[in-house]
Amino acid sequence: MRNSARKKLQNQTVKSSLHNLERKYAGLLTSGKKEEATAALRNLSSALDKASKKGVIHWARANRHKSRLSLRLNAASKAKAA
Repeated sequence: MRNSARKKLQNQTVKSSLHNLERKYAGLLTSGKKEEATAALRNLSSALDKASKKGVIHWARANRHKSRLSLRLNAASKAKAA
């Protein structure tokens, strides 16, 4: 197997796991489970950092996603409190 094909397969695996973590986080937000969503955000943030460190995604994309995800958590907690 060529190196490029092997790396592509590994990158697809990492991106798929990121997508699954993001879907889990979104589901927790919509169901209103703030504590579990906070833990899921922590896991997702760590996974994004690891993916950017390995070069699977760009570092700025990882930072942008983390920022937007935390904004969604803050907005959901404010909406619930109001």
